[in-house]
Amino acid sequence: MNRLAKSIFLSVFLLAGLAGCSSDDEVPQDMTEKELYESAQDSLRQESYQNAVKKLQLLEARFPFGPYAEQAQLEIIYAHYLNFESEASIAAADRFIRLHPQHPNADYAYYIKGLANYVEGEGFLDRFLPTDMTMRDPGAALQSFEDFRQLLYRYPDSPYASDAKARMLYLRARLARYEINVANYYFERGAYIAAANRGRYVVENFPQTPATADALAVMVQAYQLLSLDDLAADALAMLNENYSDHPSIDENGAFISKFSVTESEPSFINKASFGLFDRSAPPEFNNRADYLDR
Repeated sequence: MNRLAKSIFLSVFLLAGLAGCSSDDEVPQDMTEKELYESAQDSLRQESYQNAVKKLQLLEARFPFGPYAEQAQLEIIYAHYLNFESEASIAAADRFIRLHPQHPNADYAYYIKGLANYVEGEGFLDRFLPTDMTMRDPGAALQSFEDFRQLLYRYPDSPYASDAKARMLYLRARLARYEINVANYYFERGAYIAAANRGRYVVENFPQTPATADALAVMVQAYQLLSLDDLAADALAMLNENYSDHPSIDENGAFISKFSVTESEPSFINKASFGLFDRSAPPEFNNRADYLDR
């Protein structure tokens, strides 16, 4: 490549690099606080959330004691949330709450923090495809529930209270269903005591959720397998009294067991492979296909 060609190539490369830097990224040094804030609002309206965050952060840095500084901190929380940056949104909300615990709009920070935890753990495709979130780790859901609880406790008259209550109801149902999923896992592993404990946890901590009926059925099944007949009878009575149409109950009110524990001699192949091959199918207990969240 001769010198002229090199010069042309370098010029094109530099121009391409400059073109790649959006003019939206460049903020004139002489912009006033109001102009910078309005520019950030334009970025938000154009759904250019990263640029909005940069401008709002720059506004806070240039004018830390200006009239728009605290509002910029609030809108940084929202811009991160809109950009699917849940962790950054939560961190920004925590910072605002720590710096301005008595701020009249602190309820907004709690609310957006709750929303960010509400969607935390969702992948990109989960936002567009049906996903059973009850199979996911419940940590973020628990934190979201706590965020909304704090909002309602501190600001019962907040304009966000109604939506927070509705989301808490969903989160309770989701957390209860997670416990049923764990109970089913324990059934498959033959850990019947652990399964019974999960069912009892739902009944005691998440009453009147769609999973409560399945929790009682889990308890009946587990106690029967453990030969704890009195406990099984008590759980069955509660199931009949409150959910008589549950698919685990026949027309006479008797429990329809999903499986029973049978003592069987392992096959030669199972013994020779130390249990790796020719294993018997694990027991199954899951009423969700029959008894969806009514």
